[in-house]
Amino acid sequence: MSETAPRYLKLSGLEPLVITPESNFINVGERTNVAGSRRFLRLVKEGNYGEALEIARDQVEGGAQILDVNMDDGLIDGKEAMVTFLNLMMAEPDIARLPIMIDSSKWEILEAGLQVVQGKCVVNSISLKEGEEEFLYQARKIRQYGAAVIIMAFDETGQADSYERRIEIAERSYKLLTERIGFPPEDLIFDLNIFPVATGMEEHRRNAVDFIEATRWVRQNLPHASVSGGVSNISFSFRGNNAVREAMHSAFLYHAIKAGMNMGIVNPGLLEVYDDIPNDLLEHVEDVLLDRREDATERLLAFAETVEGREKERSTDLSWREEPLQDRITRALVKGIDQYIEEDVEEARLASAAPIEVIEGPLMTGMNVVGDLFGSGKMFLPQVVKSARVMKKAVAYLTPYIEAEKDKGSRQSAGRILMATVKGDVHDIGKNIVSVVLACNNYEIIDLGVMVPPERILQVAREEEVDIIGLSGLITPSLDEMVYLAREMERENFRVPLLIGGATTSRAHTAVKIDPAYSAAVVHVNDASRAVTVVGDLLQKERSQDYKAGIKLDYESFREKFLSRGKEKQYNSLEEARANALKLEFTPDGITIPRTLGVNTIEAMNLRTLEPYIDWTPFFRTWDLHGRFPDILKDKVVGQQATQLYEDARKLLKKLIREGQLQAKAVFGLFPAVRQGADDIALQTPEGEDFVFRTLRQQAHKKQGVPHRALADYIAPPEAGVQDYVGCFCVTAGLGCEALALAYEQAGDDYNSIMVKALADRLAEAFAEYLHREVRVRHWGYAPNETFDNDALIREAYRGIRPAPGYPACPDHLEKETIWELLEVEKRIGVRLTESLAMWPAASVSGYYFAHEEARYFGLGKILPDQVTDFAQRKEIPREVAEKWLRPNLAEQ
Repeated sequence: MSETAPRYLKLSGLEPLVITPESNFINVGERTNVAGSRRFLRLVKEGNYGEALEIARDQVEGGAQILDVNMDDGLIDGKEAMVTFLNLMMAEPDIARLPIMIDSSKWEILEAGLQVVQGKCVVNSISLKEGEEEFLYQARKIRQYGAAVIIMAFDETGQADSYERRIEIAERSYKLLTERIGFPPEDLIFDLNIFPVATGMEEHRRNAVDFIEATRWVRQNLPHASVSGGVSNISFSFRGNNAVREAMHSAFLYHAIKAGMNMGIVNPGLLEVYDDIPNDLLEHVEDVLLDRREDATERLLAFAETVEGREKERSTDLSWREEPLQDRITRALVKGIDQYIEEDVEEARLASAAPIEVIEGPLMTGMNVVGDLFGSGKMFLPQVVKSARVMKKAVAYLTPYIEAEKDKGSRQSAGRILMATVKGDVHDIGKNIVSVVLACNNYEIIDLGVMVPPERILQVAREEEVDIIGLSGLITPSLDEMVYLAREMERENFRVPLLIGGATTSRAHTAVKIDPAYSAAVVHVNDASRAVTVVGDLLQKERSQDYKAGIKLDYESFREKFLSRGKEKQYNSLEEARANALKLEFTPDGITIPRTLGVNTIEAMNLRTLEPYIDWTPFFRTWDLHGRFPDILKDKVVGQQATQLYEDARKLLKKLIREGQLQAKAVFGLFPAVRQGADDIALQTPEGEDFVFRTLRQQAHKKQGVPHRALADYIAPPEAGVQDYVGCFCVTAGLGCEALALAYEQAGDDYNSIMVKALADRLAEAFAEYLHREVRVRHWGYAPNETFDNDALIREAYRGIRPAPGYPACPDHLEKETIWELLEVEKRIGVRLTESLAMWPAASVSGYYFAHEEARYFGLGKILPDQVTDFAQRKEIPREVAEKWLRPNLAEQ
């Protein structure tokens, strides 16, 4: 290693952990330590290693980045226990991915652990207490095993208990290790002794301050070394008062980390957010930690009693269980509490003449309150879906009683609604949410699922005599399916209203394309909160005719304005647009040869790795909660509901990761490429096969100096005389999602059924973000030193783009077929294309990789017929096929 190269502490289990100056504090899990966990000690004594492994797994899921394992107890064979437990841990991939800290005061146990652990571990610890010869012997052995080491501030005289002794021992140890045996300084971690404060003893007053100042000295004077410690020691005087301990740990870490402490043994369950510590408690705690007052200890001891009293007052308020039955049922539905609903429903059944009356009476009374609160903006969508879960549990309990009395058909619904995602489309989260909201308002829902052909929709609509048909779609071909279905409904003389919803749908498309095809009512519903009102207006006999007539007039007026506006807009011919193409410079210095050419597959992606890359903002939009994350959690209107939803999502995500219920896979490829003609990209595989990506060019008239872009502009043309490259990919996090969501749905849990799909979508997007970063940094390597955090990744602050077929820059879904053939996507990772070229599983993302430093996202906008014709010729397909796929982008002429 050269003197100028950065020297970072590098550890590993199955996955690497590189600790750089930019790294956040590294949390070492302490619960697999017989001295730190009574439960772990008991399980080890009993030989119950299976349950002991769950403690390790819980720490991994709780955010530990290193696992500390200690078997030092007089009643167990520490060496045998260490070897047994480490071997079992190494056989668990989700645990073994983390580096291990082998923790013991006995050298034979440390060495036994070093002989079985995989990756690069940390030894905790060695010290000078037995002299330099033994210290250096152990250090040499640790270096031979390839491990890093913690050095305790302890020498022949004893433990360092002052600032001066801490830095004296640290400096002496550092020089012995680096100068005498050449131990890499980046593999040295100093434990400078965290001792309790507020013990009442004068000599302990500066324990925290001396540690913090010694930490600062080590980081400034011993190059590349790290500092660690056992944080819980600081609050030993307040055992039993968790509120004070949490505040002490957080405040101590706040100051120690600022001084340079970069890792430590911490129990995350005993940590408070520093900014959330009450000001009065923080003042008392920091007076002690920073030794700011003579009477700091006495004041904190007195104050701690008031904090402990407040803590004891925290308990679940069950006073509502004493309220009248109807109030209890209503509260359970409004709050989404299902623990007592069967008990209350049974009480209601015994008091009713027939079980169906419980549904039509107390339960519907409660759901009406839910509907009113939701309609007035006092409840939000996640809460309503939870209410539906309680309702379903209640109905499931009553169903056997209803069937026994042959009285099942007596319940009157507000209306019967057919819901379906149209042919070729696989996305149904929004449809399912609308279905749940309508069901909560006493509408009977017939959900046909996804990829439903039009003939089945119409057949079921007739057989079930539905009152409304609701269509959903996310991809652009679904728009044509909706128009076709509207025409069929008109041809077959249907008169039921048609609801239109989904991500690609809009008021404009509904008014311009769908409404003229069907003479009965057509209404675009852009979110679940409007669905109840729209359906109510359509089905209320007193006002439905006026409402339908008003919608027709509104869409007719909108259509006229929209079409006239489109005719006024100016466009350039394809020839003119190409003459005004984006002109970039392509030089050898600006192009990086990919380190990994050809196709690569990721067979099993660890979801835990993807979790930090999740962009949570779209997740909340899925649930009709609008605002940027994390600000939305503190929003005055929806903050409380957003926080609860977020907590539920994180809890379910943890379960999905722990139980492996979702699988994530990816395939990607990087290839030599050259621009072909004006708008195409020709590439070649390592096997010599040729492929071409067809791109489309903007044609809307531009101001002087503004180019008409196509994605091909980002690839070097032959005349540039340089070899360029392009990439493409497909990732999925949806394998297993459909079965899991269905299981929740069949159990009456729509909330978690929808949640699973929403999380799978977020994980797929996170996978796309993660893989793009891996490509930039490693596989292509044009940005090897990139260090953006997740916020910067979400803002796309990096160099390069990954546009996706079907989206603004390349709305042509047909190009997916080329990606699928090139990468053998279905064969390698099981993601297939439907007849409308939607990806299945739905939680999948595909696209291209462009690396030019000037590459930017753009919207194609509307194009003219001349480009449709040209595209069909280049792609060698009939023009009518090209027009079918490009129709949403075809300018009205």
